[in-house]
Amino acid sequence: MPSSQSENVSADTLRTLHRIHRQLADLRERKQRSPRQLRNAEAQVAHCEKHLHEMHEQDKALRIAADKKQLELKAAENKIVELKTKLNSATSNKEYQALREQIAAVEAANSVLADEILEQLERVDQFKNQIAEAETTLKQTKEKAGQVRDKVGQQMPLIEGDIARLENELEESEASLPPQIMELYKRVVRQRGEDALAAMEGQTCSGCYTQIPLNDCNNLLLGQPMFCRQCGRMLYVPEEA
Repeated sequence: MPSSQSENVSADTLRTLHRIHRQLADLRERKQRSPRQLRNAEAQVAHCEKHLHEMHEQDKALRIAADKKQLELKAAENKIVELKTKLNSATSNKEYQALREQIAAVEAANSVLADEILEQLERVDQFKNQIAEAETTLKQTKEKAGQVRDKVGQQMPLIEGDIARLENELEESEASLPPQIMELYKRVVRQRGEDALAAMEGQTCSGCYTQIPLNDCNNLLLGQPMFCRQCGRMLYVPEEA
């Protein structure tokens, strides 16, 4: 790039510009990330609340089913009492035997039903423990969401303040660029953002690791604005050089 002495650019300025661009990119990403973290935390709370609600509904269904079986058992036990009353007043062996068989059948069914009720009640007790665990998980998730909310609330004003301060610094630093290269600089910033600039490491562009022609290296050392011929980044001499 042909340049005159008036177009020379301070390496300090370019280093400062690159630093500010990278810091701004990090801060803006943090600003975008914070609401996402909060939404994720709130989504986890909603998921836990939904899960707990579903467990309460299942617990309710289990209890209703257990109550229904207990009512069936009670009715069957009353049926046995009725059959035994009839058994005592049976007028024939045939009627007596039929009643005995009916009673035995009801008692066998009651035994099965009693086992089912016991299993159902055990499931209710187990579910009670699972509900307690789900309630604990929900409480912990809400606490974590509250911590995220507080953290975001505290950090957001600081991040926004840092962004505003750095944007002012960027504007001030950009003002020292020669008007002749400002448009080139702006264009590469629009294209690459925080990667618009790259240090010259040895004779290599630190952005794309392409060898920089010796003539370009010399011009850069003389303070002339140079852009990488491979990636288009604006080059600068690192401080240690």
